[in-house]
Amino acid sequence: MKKNKIVKLHYFIFALLLCMGFTNVSANPRIAVLDFELKDMTLAPGIPAEVTRTASIKPLMENELKKSGYDIVSIPQDAQQQANAGVGYLFDHPDVAAQLGKKFAADYVIVGRLHKPSFLFFYLMAHLVDVKTEGLSGEYLYEVKGGEKKIVTQGVEDITEKITKTLGAVK
Repeated sequence: MKKNKIVKLHYFIFALLLCMGFTNVSANPRIAVLDFELKDMTLAPGIPAEVTRTASIKPLMENELKKSGYDIVSIPQDAQQQANAGVGYLFDHPDVAAQLGKKFAADYVIVGRLHKPSFLFFYLMAHLVDVKTEGLSGEYLYEVKGGEKKIVTQGVEDITEKITKTLGAVK
């Protein structure tokens, strides 16, 4: 009879820890993807098409990461804005991005930028931030010539593949 009570107590403690968020049931890394920022250096910065293109990157990356087996952590827009002290701040301060990810139980945070120095091309840039170390685990760059959506998708796929290689090496 005592053994049965001990087993029940263990299940109760496990359930309690699970509810409190102290147990990670999934073995998959938990990745938060922040909104990509637009750094448009052209003579006509911030046109609606560029803003729309930039906004499309985060959901594309989350989808690619899900397909690669990662758990996606959602960080609300207002929390991201509160942590961001200005354009490029989270991109340049992995410690602050990590602290934001920690609040939402992420293992890694992806901070990205669409950098457009010319009308002819742009760069997709992403930093992979390790929440535990508060440092960069990887920096990724993909040059895009042209503006077709499929080319942006290819860039996101390429960066996701590089992230997967980096995380495979970390394990």
